[in-house]
Amino acid sequence: MEYKDYYKTLGVARDAGQDEIKRAYRKLARKYHPDVNKAADAEKHFKEIGEAYEVLKDPEKRTAYDHIGTRWQEGQEFRPPPDWNAGFEFSGGGFGDASGHYSDFFEELFGRAGMGSSFHGRRGGMRAKGEDHHAKIMINLEDSFTGAVQTITLQLTEVDATGRLVALPHTLNVRIPKGIMAGQSIRLARQGGQGMGGGPRGDLYIEVAFHPHPLFKPDKKDIYLELPITPWEAALGATVPVPTLDGRVEMKIPPGSQSGQKLRLKNRGLPGTTPGDQFVVLKVVVPRADSEAAREIYEKMAAVMPMNPRSALGV
Repeated sequence: MEYKDYYKTLGVARDAGQDEIKRAYRKLARKYHPDVNKAADAEKHFKEIGEAYEVLKDPEKRTAYDHIGTRWQEGQEFRPPPDWNAGFEFSGGGFGDASGHYSDFFEELFGRAGMGSSFHGRRGGMRAKGEDHHAKIMINLEDSFTGAVQTITLQLTEVDATGRLVALPHTLNVRIPKGIMAGQSIRLARQGGQGMGGGPRGDLYIEVAFHPHPLFKPDKKDIYLELPITPWEAALGATVPVPTLDGRVEMKIPPGSQSGQKLRLKNRGLPGTTPGDQFVVLKVVVPRADSEAAREIYEKMAAVMPMNPRSALGV
């Protein structure tokens, strides 16, 4: 079944008002009426125009049509979304010569009975939940560790009394729960798209992402930190201060540590039923030999502790 773009059929924008839609319909109906236009495809165009107007002239039908979204283009294969509230019953008259000649697309959305200018659901009124909306916010890593509240403003599309789509600002205070991870979403019930026929609003899902942090890199609930240490701290072992999301702690560096070695600070990651850990990745920083005394020390080390770090490579 092919998707029908009723706005394209009438040559109007998706946010067109009812007066503009009516003018476009009348102009095209006069042009393609079979009594006036004897072209072979005139009647086909006339029926398509009438079908488009039947939907867009009625605010409730138009809202129902817009409810399926804008993911399809004219002529594309279409199937109604799983949550589409089908099974409508129609009453009232049609629109003249085009009455009763509706496409499969129209009938799939609105049913087959009556095809008139008003319609009702099985239970005395068409009701459908509004579309769920999705947004994304950037938060600081510390906001996930402590919890926070962030104010956001979104543009939500509403249908006014004339059936026109309007974008209105919507400001919300979003509670950031402790331990939320990048990629997870916060659900705000009834903060999504407008419902139809008194139906409830959809939900708003806000996906969380982290601002880059100058020290830490999150991996789900675990936190990674690259810690610079000196050659003698690595060789001899030491106790050094380490930053965490909960403040500074003291950590023991084992003797003989190497660059790239990972040490774990248990439960120092993001909070949760099972808290994450902080992994400290050691990075040995070699001092410059920028003085005669420093050069002598390095030369003595080479003589006293000869080694070939590339032996595993066969060179």
